[in-house]
Amino acid sequence: MKLLAKTLYGLEPILAKELESLGAQNISEGNRAVSFEGDKELLYRANLELRTALRILVPIASFRARDDKNFYQQAKKIEWKDYLDNSKTFAIDSTTYSETFKHSQYASLKLKDAIVDKFKEETGERPSVYTFDPDFKINLHISNNDINISLDSTGESLEKRGYRRESNEAPISEVLAAGIIIKAWDGTKPLMDPMCGSGTFLIEAAMIASKTAPSLNRSFTFKNWNDFDAELFEKIELELKERIAAPTVSIVGKDIDGTSISKAERNAERAGVLDMIQFEKQDFLESKGSDEESIIVMNPPYGKRIEFEKALLDAYHEIGSRLKHHYPGNTVWVIGSNIGALKKLGLKAASKTKLFNGPLECQLHEYKLFAGKRVDQIKDKK
Repeated sequence: MKLLAKTLYGLEPILAKELESLGAQNISEGNRAVSFEGDKELLYRANLELRTALRILVPIASFRARDDKNFYQQAKKIEWKDYLDNSKTFAIDSTTYSETFKHSQYASLKLKDAIVDKFKEETGERPSVYTFDPDFKINLHISNNDINISLDSTGESLEKRGYRRESNEAPISEVLAAGIIIKAWDGTKPLMDPMCGSGTFLIEAAMIASKTAPSLNRSFTFKNWNDFDAELFEKIELELKERIAAPTVSIVGKDIDGTSISKAERNAERAGVLDMIQFEKQDFLESKGSDEESIIVMNPPYGKRIEFEKALLDAYHEIGSRLKHHYPGNTVWVIGSNIGALKKLGLKAASKTKLFNGPLECQLHEYKLFAGKRVDQIKDKK
């Protein structure tokens, strides 16, 4: 079975490795997506276990259409009764990049007409369109004149883990947070977020370290499919629940705001990882690193959360100074959308990765901190 996992820009290589670990075959990275092949069990596991996927699609038709009439005719030829019936509701999610099909809503309407008319001609009845929590979700992707139609096996996006009912302004996506943690941390060293906000980095890290599947205890649209295997799904769920184990290294979250700490604790409790994380109220600008080499992840305030540009630049300068002088020997990963502010950290980045947090284009910078002057460190390596 051919499958497609959607993801965020920049996370494709991480998602490909996740799929490889699940036993997927013929893995191929694309733009914000990774295609692969597998059986029904892999489809279920991908939805339950993948941390950097947004949704899992099952392609059912691909063709070229010269105009909306031709599109309707070809969509109507699909044997829709193989996938849904009159008793089921459905919704269509469309994305278009085309001069021929300029409006995604109109494209959705034409596909809806093709499906409904097909059923009316063959059965005399029609399935209902229901945009809120439908039984079936159909994904339509149009690029120029190339049409790709898929069944959405997931339903609500996989980044909606269910634990983050409380958040601060401009929270980081759960999928993006998981991708950054996987890239930055192998689970062998302590991990800390000194500006933890509502705790997303920490919760994702705790789930990774404890082998907790991120999408347990949620619904999926594939459960409404005619070929859903409830026994197989329950077997997989039970296996995933039994493998959960406590992390072997510390995961620490700090924040200057006690209200944020309380939100983070409640979110962690809903995720089932509260006892795996140490929370503490502390001003980062008055903090010091531990003697043990650690991985530090940070999502400092963006420009949208600080009223004036100068205040933002000054804040990043202070953050960089604190890291340089009080956190030697640690590796720090900082994500930010303001490149000028990141430069004010005054640190030499070991690596830079372009990512997106929602609509915001961001840079993830890696900094390897050391005691003394950088020039002396370079000399010592020679």
